[in-house]
Amino acid sequence: MRKVISASRRTDLVAFFPEWLSFAFQEEKVRVHGPSGHTYTVDLSPETVHTIVLWSKNFTNLIENRSSLSSALEKYDQIYLHFTITGLGGTFIEKDVPRPSSALSQLESLIEITGMPERITVRFDPVVYWREEEKTRTNLHFFEKLAPVLNARGIRDVRFSFAQWYTKAVRRSSKYGFSYIDPTPEEKKNETRILARIAKLQNLSLFSCSQNFLSSIPGVRPSACIDGAHLQVLHPHSEPVSKKKDRSQRAECRCTESVDIGSYTQFCPHSCLYCYANPRV
Repeated sequence: MRKVISASRRTDLVAFFPEWLSFAFQEEKVRVHGPSGHTYTVDLSPETVHTIVLWSKNFTNLIENRSSLSSALEKYDQIYLHFTITGLGGTFIEKDVPRPSSALSQLESLIEITGMPERITVRFDPVVYWREEEKTRTNLHFFEKLAPVLNARGIRDVRFSFAQWYTKAVRRSSKYGFSYIDPTPEEKKNETRILARIAKLQNLSLFSCSQNFLSSIPGVRPSACIDGAHLQVLHPHSEPVSKKKDRSQRAECRCTESVDIGSYTQFCPHSCLYCYANPRV
């Protein structure tokens, strides 16, 4: 059975390591530094790969074929994209992320690259709350602008979660004087109802990522961000793929098996304050 390649949950390979990523696909193999310090080699020959899943906040390098990245991907049967657009790009929270208008302008080209809008999921992730000038601020309401743009382009799937403030992110927030707010579970449910109403109006499918308590809200389902069953349906030859749970992910994660080729040693310069991965921010 062919495997799903994830590139990558650990860092933004497309935005910052396109030459490395393109070379890996051209060579059809790559040596990966895993999160526990061990290294492993991944076979990337097309006959062994079901789908390449790319995760990014900026797909410009793919669109413009920098480092021959899009050319290197042409031999693979299916490309599936996770595109994170939170509405916070260019702010002090996501300092080096493209502004929302720039991110949204990439959608048409990405549909052309993947062959269909169903092979793109937009991540409105995370939803963040903070205190500024004695007022509570949030990016939640950007979803009202985002949803109709996705609907108009036939992109149906949206993943979201509320920011989880891991220890390193808490330390970072204190360092930069960022007064984050972590709403109660009930408050998060109430805010999710707002997202669900907008999603329904715009004919979008809304998935909560590793926060399964939110799936009690009508119109919200728990997310399998890498979903073997869905990737099989989208595959041009309906090629079978593993539908087993990926045991390397969090308990509430419903993703199916994949092989991640990114590394936490490939530091992401996006500089997002809430980031759980980057020790240099």
